[in-house]
Amino acid sequence: MNKQKKEFDYSLDYDSIDFRKHPELYRVDRGEQGVLMVEPYKSEILPHWRFKTPEIAEKSSNKIYQQFLDYKSSKDFVGMDMARKFLQMGYTRARRYTNYKGGRKYKQDGEVKERQNDPVKAKSASIFMEKWKLAREDQDYLALKKMH
Repeated sequence: MNKQKKEFDYSLDYDSIDFRKHPELYRVDRGEQGVLMVEPYKSEILPHWRFKTPEIAEKSSNKIYQQFLDYKSSKDFVGMDMARKFLQMGYTRARRYTNYKGGRKYKQDGEVKERQNDPVKAKSASIFMEKWKLAREDQDYLALKKMH
């Protein structure tokens, strides 16, 4: 049985929708799509999202994972998924900074920059990866995701 995943709907008026009041409008989709658009969750989670050093990443990922658990206790799937997306984004952005100084993969001429390895950013990425894995494999999250 091949279920069609509903695509993230970029046509919605995100400035005026409260997804806590209208969770039926939310689409999970792939990866981090919509993470900086879905309110009130963006405003609740984004201020805590940081990865500059492992210490900052630890504090940030712990706070966001706690938000995930708080949304879980309220059976707020959209909040859980948004927290999961921010944890994923913490990992992917820290990895980008691990591989490319300044976080930019391409030079101004479009050519790919030489990869490097920043061990500090790599540690930040691994910290976010741990919490992202906990969120995305949470059985209650998976059950709510299936129902959504």
